[in-house]
Order: sequence, then structure tokens, then C-alpha cells
Amino acid sequence: MRKLIAVLVGLALSGCVMPEEAIKTAPEPVQTATTNPGAPLPPNVAARNFVTAVNAVEPVAEAYCRAQSRGQSCDFLIVIDDRPSQAPNAFQTLDPNGRPILAFNLALIANARNIDELAFVIGHESAHHILSHIPQTQQSASQGALLAGLLVAVGGGGAGAIEQAQQIGASVGARRFSKGFELEADALGAEITERAGFDALRGAAFFDRLADPGNQFLGSHPPNAERRATVARAVAAMRQ
Repeated sequence: MRKLIAVLVGLALSGCVMPEEAIKTAPEPVQTATTNPGAPLPPNVAARNFVTAVNAVEPVAEAYCRAQSRGQSCDFLIVIDDRPSQAPNAFQTLDPNGRPILAFNLALIANARNIDELAFVIGHESAHHILSHIPQTQQSASQGALLAGLLVAVGGGGAGAIEQAQQIGASVGARRFSKGFELEADALGAEITERAGFDALRGAAFFDRLADPGNQFLGSHPPNAERRATVARAVAAMRQ
């Protein structure tokens, strides 16, 4: 793992800016053939694949962002979380100035079986920002907190009960559209992945190794089968 950290830290992963034509340009992906396609890749190959995927996908995602901009920054910052003993994870957030951050931990990079999976995850996380999912989630959480607090206040609840209700309402509100947001990010992420020159269907195989959340009430993620179907439809529409 330390070798993987050294490889990643020694390479520039952010601030890659290319012209709009990048959206139509397909790079040559790294070849990742192994004797066992289902096995994890060697650390040096995983690191090289991640850097290659970032360099190809980021300019395409930024071009999409600029084309659909709603006033948000489109200067993606790619960061690596090198804390040990974590489950594979990736997420999108914003810095205090509104710059979009795409974060990936080493476990996720090492868990990928091919470069297409890494490209798809990068495309998916960038799609969350392009589609303004964070501000929409924040607005829904605020509305949920306000409504829950008002209901308890009208019922005569004290300050402690109101605060607790607001916390619960915010949590419920934040999850209200989360499944739909994930499917939207899957669809746009698949499009970005394909435009960057990778195979989104192959990339979405990453779902097969994730625990299936099922269709839980107020769950944060939709069933894996639904996500794979969403990617398949997006890719079919592009390839027809």
C-alpha cells in the first residue's frame, strides 16, 4: 500500500484543463489484462490506471459541467484518502469556496478490477456535482428540519424536543431524494465515462462487488440491479 501511496502522491491529479473538444476525444486506456480478470490488480497497475482514468475523465466532466453550469465551479479537485483499514469509498463534496472535490480512498482504487471501473466511479462522483445534488440535499434537509420542528412546537414540545425533531427531520429530508440522485449520477456518469473513451457497462460491474442495499425505506442508495439497469439504458442510448 505504501508503494501505491508513493505512486499516487508523486503524480499531479488535479487542475487538468482541456478544451471543449475533449468531450469527443477518446484516449487509449491502459491495458490491464491479467491471468485472473476477477482478481485485484497489482498496486502499481492500480495506481497507473487511476491516474490515467483521472487524466481522461476529468476534462470531460469539466466540459459537461461548463455546458450545464448553474453558476457552480467546474474546477474539480481530485484527492486521495490514504487512511488505512477503510472500506472502499468515494464521495463528492465542496471546499469552503465552492470548489468541487472528488475524493477516493486507496481501498477503492485497489479494489477496482480494471480501468473502466475507476473511470466510471470518477464519472459518477463528478456527475453529483454537475447535477447540483449537494445544494438540493441541503435544501431538502433544511425543509425537513423546519417542518419537523414546527410540528413539535405546535404540539407543545419543549426546546429539547424541538431540537431533536429538527435533527430527525433534517436526516429524513436529506435522504428523501438520495436514491434518485444516485440513479441520476449513474446515468450521467455513464455518459461521461463513455465520452472519455471507456466502457461504462464494464465499469458498472463495480456494483457486483458491493453489498446490495435492496429497496430500503429512506435508504441512501437504490438496489444494485436498478443501478446496473440505469447504466445499461444510458449506454444503449449513446451507442444506438
